[in-house]
Amino acid sequence: MANELGRSTSPYLRQHAGNPVEWREWSERAFAEARERDVPVFLSVGYSACHWCHVMAHESFEDAGTAAYLSEHFVSVKVDREERPDVDAIYMAATVAMTGQGGWPMSVFLAPTGEPFFCGTYFPREARGGMASFRQVLEAITDAWQNKREQLDGIGKRVVAQLGAQQPTATEAFDLERAVELLKADFDPVDGGFGRAPKFPPSMVLDFLLRHHRRTGDEDALAMVARTCSRMARGGMYDQLAGGFARYSVDGQWVVPHFEKMLYDNALLLDVYTHWWTVSGDPLARRVASETADFLLTELRTPEGGFASALDADTEGEEGKYYVWTPAELRSVLSPDDAAWVISLCEVTGTFEHGSSVLQLRRDPEDVARWSRVRQVLRDARDGRTYPGRDDKVVAAWNGLAITALTRAGVVLERPEYVEAAGRAARLILDVHLDGARLYRTSRDGVRGSADGVLEDYAAFAQACMTLLGGTGEGEWFRTAEALLGRVLEQFVADGTYFDTAADAEQLVWRPQDATDNATPSGVSLAAEAFTTLASFTGSDRYEQAAQQALNASAPIATRAPRFAGRALAVAESLAAGPLEIAIVTPSGGASSELLRVAFGSAPWGTAIVAGAPDLGVPLMAGRGLLDGQPTAYVCQKFTCKLPVAVPEDLRELLRPAH
Repeated sequence: MANELGRSTSPYLRQHAGNPVEWREWSERAFAEARERDVPVFLSVGYSACHWCHVMAHESFEDAGTAAYLSEHFVSVKVDREERPDVDAIYMAATVAMTGQGGWPMSVFLAPTGEPFFCGTYFPREARGGMASFRQVLEAITDAWQNKREQLDGIGKRVVAQLGAQQPTATEAFDLERAVELLKADFDPVDGGFGRAPKFPPSMVLDFLLRHHRRTGDEDALAMVARTCSRMARGGMYDQLAGGFARYSVDGQWVVPHFEKMLYDNALLLDVYTHWWTVSGDPLARRVASETADFLLTELRTPEGGFASALDADTEGEEGKYYVWTPAELRSVLSPDDAAWVISLCEVTGTFEHGSSVLQLRRDPEDVARWSRVRQVLRDARDGRTYPGRDDKVVAAWNGLAITALTRAGVVLERPEYVEAAGRAARLILDVHLDGARLYRTSRDGVRGSADGVLEDYAAFAQACMTLLGGTGEGEWFRTAEALLGRVLEQFVADGTYFDTAADAEQLVWRPQDATDNATPSGVSLAAEAFTTLASFTGSDRYEQAAQQALNASAPIATRAPRFAGRALAVAESLAAGPLEIAIVTPSGGASSELLRVAFGSAPWGTAIVAGAPDLGVPLMAGRGLLDGQPTAYVCQKFTCKLPVAVPEDLRELLRPAH
């Protein structure tokens, strides 16, 4: 059979359509072929912006001899981890359990029944540094399959049993103050962030610390946010020319990034910088929030209105080539004076490879007009370079994060185009990804993919709909969110326990449950957030209980390793403050801009906000009237409501922290 990836909706899989390897997509048909031929399955998992995935593809998957060996002795299956996070989660857990570490590309060898018996990540073309070559691995697996089958079968069954035994069961209480103290102990007071290099943007932890500061007045919590956000935004991990953040910094000072730009990182960081702006008023926060939102609209928005998944790290076979500069390159496009100024201002001192540097902006330029002019010249010159590849797959969960962040930023920063873009993206998910109440994870070019939505897709998009409800006053978003979360209760929860896959989805070797907030919020912490908001809108005990059950799953992680429970801690922080609810009634429906801006900008993140006509269909709006015919805000917390107000400054005063 020929390589079948050319028909895929995944850009990552389509990148491999020209390989001589006879790739299959993940399907029962592929495993049936393995059973019929009595050969193992070689499972290769990666994603389009993964540098080492490209390296292994070039070294091994484009090699005719390797491809022929794979075709003879294996059924080769290629998976886009972003399209199938359930498959990725299962076999990454197996890889970590068997090797002590994980990453991508992930290379796993499976029995035709799906049990993993050998796991690894990148294997080089030639043996080096104690690493076997990929061909050596293939030959060893083939020998073991033919001569030691019983041992391999036993390994696979033991691994699956071990993974099933690791499912979370504890329901510890959250200790928010202890979480903050643990974060303080792990904090880098010089360069911000937590732990050592490589440093990843701790978006969800920063959100938690901002909420904690708002509730308690803890200045140390705010200082950790300010230091981290400032150092990230002024370093090379932030694109000083076009906005947007790279995936992570390879060093502890945020200088040299891993250059891929992910939608989920930029959506989460947009929300953090907007949040920081509302708390601190720091102009850096506002600038970075605006530039990051502009980056989403300019470089990641698809023609259909959604947001693409990522920009690649590599161009012309070199990582970072699109983004870095040498002094000679600067002199070729700028005047001698301007080039010398930029070399000093942006620390072009050979911080990357081959004498090139990533531009930094460690201090604000004294001549802002000059920097603005030079920045545009450099951006225009960079536009003439080969542009990074874009994975234009639309992922429901990550678009949900972007919709939430853009709605908040649009209202708070008075940029209605952000709210409009959020609405277009939500409309794409609604029209293309939703079939009744069933949500599909991906689409491309307006065509829905085949992968079922997982818990994070349902919960992130439901929360996005409820945030958009507050920003637009359109009741359709409330009804959509309630339907999505109704399906979550029906399909993702059993006996009070949340699963990442639906009960009626494809049955894999085990049903994953991961409460860790890592690069993205976990499905269960997103569910806790969405059900908390829905409970505020409806007053339903059922939804409140669902939120608490979801939060319980994250408590053990939050107690031991709060860096990996940031979103769950943020939700717990909102619950500790007492969920805040704001209903803004307007005479003719829609959102009242000034009251709404105060509500979004002055209320703590996690507040349930709805605006529109009293007959919007949202229970929180029921019975609310106008004051003297004017738009009116109602603020409630802990089952108690304040007197309604119609003056924005009065609303701001009601929302002022007590400390």
